[in-house]
Amino acid sequence: MTLLKRCRLALAAGILAVAGALAACTTNPATGQQEFTLMSPSDEIRVGQQEHPKILNEFGVYQEMPELNAYVATLGGRLHSVSELSQQSFTFTLLDSDMVNAFALPGGYVYITRGLMALANSEAELAGVVGHEIGHVTARHSAQRVTQQTLAGLGAVALGAVVGDPQLTEMAGLGALAWVQGYSRAHEFEADQLGIRYMSRAGYDPIAMSTFLNSLGENSNLSRQLMFQDGEAQIDWFSTHPRTPDRVAAAAQAVSGSGGGNWVHGRDEYLRRLDGMIFGDSPEQGFIRGRTFSHPIMRMTFVVPEGFRMLNSPDAVLALNKDGAFVRFDGAQAQQNVPMTTYLTQQWARGREVNDLEKIDMDGMEAATGWLQVQGNSGPINLRLVALRWDATTVYRFMIVSPAQYTAGLEMPMRRMLGSFRRLSQAEAAALRPLRLRVVEVRSGDTINSFAQRMAFDDFQRERFMVLNGITSNGQLQPGMLVKIVTES
Repeated sequence: MTLLKRCRLALAAGILAVAGALAACTTNPATGQQEFTLMSPSDEIRVGQQEHPKILNEFGVYQEMPELNAYVATLGGRLHSVSELSQQSFTFTLLDSDMVNAFALPGGYVYITRGLMALANSEAELAGVVGHEIGHVTARHSAQRVTQQTLAGLGAVALGAVVGDPQLTEMAGLGALAWVQGYSRAHEFEADQLGIRYMSRAGYDPIAMSTFLNSLGENSNLSRQLMFQDGEAQIDWFSTHPRTPDRVAAAAQAVSGSGGGNWVHGRDEYLRRLDGMIFGDSPEQGFIRGRTFSHPIMRMTFVVPEGFRMLNSPDAVLALNKDGAFVRFDGAQAQQNVPMTTYLTQQWARGREVNDLEKIDMDGMEAATGWLQVQGNSGPINLRLVALRWDATTVYRFMIVSPAQYTAGLEMPMRRMLGSFRRLSQAEAAALRPLRLRVVEVRSGDTINSFAQRMAFDDFQRERFMVLNGITSNGQLQPGMLVKIVTES
């Protein structure tokens, strides 16, 4: 069934409750396809303006190196100027997140994380990502997604009331983080095609899009290894961008072959710009060093048991092992001076029976603990809950989750972890520093292993160096070449 026919059937069915209120079937100048959406271009701009502050509040802008923000804006402007929406204002933002991702809001708001920027190895590779996100905007994929979700979630009568309502995104079930969610495979490939178009028009080698896809794939594989995952990683670009690398590579090759070898790559210039950028956790999120988590602003620290690997996020710190046990550490608000035993049973675990509830002391602070059992897919799972009074209204929480057969063996390691929790002195907190990306020159005799030894990690040093630089063998290291390493200063 063609799109135009679907539009006509929708009209015949009475979905357009108010004549002229909804956008008509039109031809998109970027894709050449006819489309039907419940959002007009002016609606998209309005939604982007409303959602943009939420994105900034959720992720934050990377402000330490403002020249990088200006660089991303300039590169984005170069690509935007050759798009079908060149007359519409666009905003390009570098987010302070180590997540490897990029996304766009309707109306021309494009976001790149510093995690993704650190993984790219040339200006052309970054241009491929930015061009892809511009493609989502010019193809109006967000408007199409809102339309699909609205049509799926609302009846024909309700649709008439949705149009023009300033709460359109909320009624469609979209919040700030919804824009990071993935599009369909068809939308992703269409954005790739448009990105290739904009790259070539702006003078960048389109092959860089496919080479960066390879780096993204290797980064995804490494993420799975670090998190003991056998399936698809859910913490990076590929979890929100279903890809077709072979098709992208073929399309890029076809365009690149017509460029006469004059394409822009900008590898060395790009890498030099990255020198000194924060890598991994920012001070606002706290730092993971091996098995130790320390927060310079909250001024606290603890050490997880051996065999556990940690993952940091704005909301929580996670630590997990190969047996499926994990620890979640986060913060919450409690009524002033409420006993921790009361908080644990009546607020945190409300509605569930808590076993062996007791009041404990943690570094001189009031705390409470108890456990409960739930049924998992593979059998019973034990949850140990620990709530700690940090100040009058702030509670820090450990949730220790383990398959029942492993709980006994973890009891002492977890006691040691809880015993390691303590406040940091002002001097200790001030001494904490984020990891930095450093760009160094390859010298004669340098190898992957020699660079790996300079990486500020306790594990997977070789793999991390290779993924970060998009290399697979020592033969790719040539004297005079620039590479990235991660250091503590």
